Amino acid sequence: MAITVDILVQPRASRARIGPMHDGRLKIAVTAPPVDGEANAAVIELLARGLGIARGDIAVIAGAGSRRKTLRIERVTRAQLDGLVREGIE
Repeated sequence: MAITVDILVQPRASRARIGPMHDGRLKIAVTAPPVDGEANAAVIELLARGLGIARGDIAVIAGAGSRRKTLRIERVTRAQLDGLVREGIE
């Protein structure tokens, strides 16, 4: 099963964390700068670790060069993602 998720990335944050929702998008803060795909890689790493899946199961399908992105996440349910958001993983 795969889901798509709209996110808002905050690069160069003081700490990495997932959540809360912001304007209908899941906010994800990462410490990496938005240079050479580093922030995208950090987002994928943070989500993969939080969901317990491989990094390869997450792909940026829209907005790779933008703070507003759409991700496709394989092998996860919407309920699992909602649980991760409620926990506010850091």
